[in-house]
Amino acid sequence: MRGLSWLLIGILLLGGCGVPAPENRQETRPTQTHRDERPLVLTTFTVLADMAQQVAGDRLRVESLIKPGAEVHGYEFTPSDLVRGQEAALILENGLGLERWGDRFYNSLPNVPRVTLTKGISPIPIQEDAYRGQPNPHAWMSPQNALIYVENIRKALTDLDPAGAEIYAANAKAYKAQIRALDQELRQALATLPAHKRYIVTCEGAFSYLARDYDLTEVYLWPVNADQEGTPRQITRVIDIVRQQQIPAVFCESTVNANPQQQVARESGATFAGIFYVDSLSPPEGNAPTYLDLLKYNINTLIRGLSGRTTP
Repeated sequence: MRGLSWLLIGILLLGGCGVPAPENRQETRPTQTHRDERPLVLTTFTVLADMAQQVAGDRLRVESLIKPGAEVHGYEFTPSDLVRGQEAALILENGLGLERWGDRFYNSLPNVPRVTLTKGISPIPIQEDAYRGQPNPHAWMSPQNALIYVENIRKALTDLDPAGAEIYAANAKAYKAQIRALDQELRQALATLPAHKRYIVTCEGAFSYLARDYDLTEVYLWPVNADQEGTPRQITRVIDIVRQQQIPAVFCESTVNANPQQQVARESGATFAGIFYVDSLSPPEGNAPTYLDLLKYNINTLIRGLSGRTTP
């Protein structure tokens, strides 16, 4: 009897070492990611992307080719940028020579329509250095010009998507009202500055349109962000102006090296009073995540600096 028991145990053990029992496996399927089927509107930099988004609403997918914080003038596009360009239904550019890399980029995208948003704007010519006589490309820094940008965006989106015409018209109208309201707010704020303090001293000469609109005198180290930034001649010239006019504060922009302007501050006795946003918005958590935020932050920073108040 004992032998029979051991025999049965052995059979069971051998059976356990044989073919394993089938497992209850679930079939794994690749995860399906949602693809945004809306037409892609690609802008050359972040300021234009925000403007276009305000007009497009949720009807179109709007993206900036250049990320926040990057320099737009001398941008070096990548193969992945060309892929994004090929996927675009429309490209919106600034023009006026801002995108110096533009022709090389667009030549690779012959079938993608492109609209220049400064059409209809009267350019201010650059007055100094190698760029003398060329248009100052920073036309968006004027709220009055921004209204023209918005109208050009509305027309471009309507041509792309006629079925959305009413949506784009309503969004453009509401956005223009916001720009006009901010324009009046900024005028009232700047009216508090006395005549002898109405200077805006920056690294790049990007504020010509804003200075014209708000009766400011613009002083800058270099006219356009380029290879020759902060040369001894440029720095000496601005130091002399700041000393002679007793300008209390100087500034620089977020996408360039502020060291030359900090040298101006040290040697002239002025205060380096902060950073302006011009060629790029900030990330969403920053000081200037939208175009309207950019304008408001810059003017508030200017007034605080010229009034001798510390920037928070």
